[in-house]
Amino acid sequence: MARRPESTTKLDDAARAGWLYYVAGRTQDEIASQMGISRQSAQRLVSLAMSERLIKVRLDHPIAACLELAAALKARFDLGHVEVVPSDRQSASTTIGIAEAAAEEISRWLKTERPIIMALGTGRTLKAAVDQLAPMECPQHRIVSLTGNIGRDGSAAYYNVIFSMADAVKARHFPMPLPVLASSPEERDILHKQQLVQSALELGRAADVAFVGVGELGPDAPLVLDGFLEREEMMRLIAEGACGEICGWMFDGEGRLIERGVNARVASVPLPSRESASVIGIAMGPRKLPALAAALKGRVVNGIITDEATARAVLSA
Repeated sequence: MARRPESTTKLDDAARAGWLYYVAGRTQDEIASQMGISRQSAQRLVSLAMSERLIKVRLDHPIAACLELAAALKARFDLGHVEVVPSDRQSASTTIGIAEAAAEEISRWLKTERPIIMALGTGRTLKAAVDQLAPMECPQHRIVSLTGNIGRDGSAAYYNVIFSMADAVKARHFPMPLPVLASSPEERDILHKQQLVQSALELGRAADVAFVGVGELGPDAPLVLDGFLEREEMMRLIAEGACGEICGWMFDGEGRLIERGVNARVASVPLPSRESASVIGIAMGPRKLPALAAALKGRVVNGIITDEATARAVLSA
């Protein structure tokens, strides 16, 4: 196997050090420890990243390992869009890096002159991404929420991102004026017949691109912590084979939507067709791994933004 030129390897290291310093917020001592080099070497690599103009608003250098992982994921799961960002092993954050990458991809779609319909899921990662967006004027686009924005007690769902998006992006926004879960399948059907809801359903079905968080299941899953499901309901779902959820839609380890139970009460817009739309899942970390692997296996999503460690784990699984 041919060795890479030393200059390329050095730029790769500089890019990694620059990402850790400017995006992950690591000190030079922490970078030195993580990369197994001296503090002086870490300082020189960060300076090199600046002098070579690798650092702008976000890292402007394709780290070889990330590119290789992205190519492997794309080939394995027949994906349209893949972005893998460097991992920061010392951070417990489940959004750092991928939130910035997602914000960049959202901005790229919004900058198109052709009118598009963009659909948004919900969750902490997606909200962190939307919070990174710079103000934009794009009145030609329509942006629709795939999930309800009302909690079980009638309060606003904190991690529904459509309103945060409206603060930064000047476009027509269409919230989903429903709870995430209806109390019964019959109530869900009645709610979906409302004219305001019909508009959101139609836009969701016609979306050109959707950005969604991939949710893990368990007693401390977001659906439980945010009050949408009781712990007993969650544990029953897991016992029945549920592995993950996107916009409240539960799927099993093969990525198949579960036909019974909670899915009959989900008020969310069905995910756009993966044959005609880009449905990009955003997730990283060990807790997300089973759900993310299942979503990729079953083609619940056809795009992914994740980090190195998660990408490696998905490919190994």
